[in-house]
Amino acid sequence: MKRHELEHIIRAASGNTDRDQLFIFGSQAILGKYLHAPERLLLSQEADVAVLDEKEQDEMATLIDGTIGELSPFHETFGYYAHGVTKETVYLPDDWKSRIVVISNENTRGASGLCLHPDDLAVSKLIAGREKDVEFVAELLREKLVQTGVLSVLIPKVSRASDEQKSAAEHRLARLVKAVGS
Repeated sequence: MKRHELEHIIRAASGNTDRDQLFIFGSQAILGKYLHAPERLLLSQEADVAVLDEKEQDEMATLIDGTIGELSPFHETFGYYAHGVTKETVYLPDDWKSRIVVISNENTRGASGLCLHPDDLAVSKLIAGREKDVEFVAELLREKLVQTGVLSVLIPKVSRASDEQKSAAEHRLARLVKAVGS
């Protein structure tokens, strides 16, 4: 995905949900901070989108999926799409909102995409622990877009994760540091 494509998703999701601010979770949130992120980080054609009001997130996730989601006319026309999600699908440090990176410009028609900071994105992927998530964090480390020390401080701040999940995330990070040399 390219930055202008994410901006298009923000604009479309805002129009469909009638919300001026949307959270952008998942790998393509990297485009908030890094307009020209390395290609290996931009392979996904999906942006995870949630509305701010937690009471509306389930309903709005369904609306987003139905209007601009996978296999929708939007997806078929443009080759990329939004996945409606809720905040509960992502494990984040308690203070993650203080690091949000905002995308709002002409291409979003003034709507704001509140993108996860790369550090918070990396922590959520380390806790998820899927192979593709761990490889994504490895690439962030290789490219020096996140710092090991910062991630080590943030992992314990994910109060919603169990001790076992946090410990597993810390072990994944240690293995990555050995593998990529960061």
